[in-house]
Amino acid sequence: MSQLTENDIRAALATDAEKAFRMLIELYGRRLYWHIRRIVITHEDADDALQNTFLNTWKNIGLFRFESTLLTWLWSIATNEALNLVRKRAKEASVSLDDVEGILAGSAEGSSWFDGDEAAVKLQNAIMKLPEKQRIVFNMKYFDDMTYEEISSVTGTSVGALKASYHHAVKKIEQYLERN
Repeated sequence: MSQLTENDIRAALATDAEKAFRMLIELYGRRLYWHIRRIVITHEDADDALQNTFLNTWKNIGLFRFESTLLTWLWSIATNEALNLVRKRAKEASVSLDDVEGILAGSAEGSSWFDGDEAAVKLQNAIMKLPEKQRIVFNMKYFDDMTYEEISSVTGTSVGALKASYHHAVKKIEQYLERN
């Protein structure tokens, strides 16, 4: 099979929503999983959030207006699902959202995703110490290589504010890594 593109999915949406949805999962599923995983940390939570992302996508795929890329639309859904799950876990654990970073950092240390690479664990722990908005912006820019314009479409935040958030996140990560 040839390499799928977003244009292939858009064309399929006009005639066969189910086929387009399968193509969408094939093209973006892995990237969305890792985007979510960097937010929620555990595999189980990432699977849950990804499943909810695709359920919401399926329910609303007919409403997609082509004002943005499918990837940007999916990233918005996935980010919201991941953040909702983090908030749900914080509520279940009876902790404030401010304390969630410590819990997530602890999850990173016990995760097989990080085993064997001390630098990766330190980086992930530094990222988990960031405020939610900075953490999301940093992940999208650093790991997902998204432009500020794409991140702006996902988050609804101005490009200038995103640049500031990313700058502050980088500085905080550098400080954390110097201290630890």
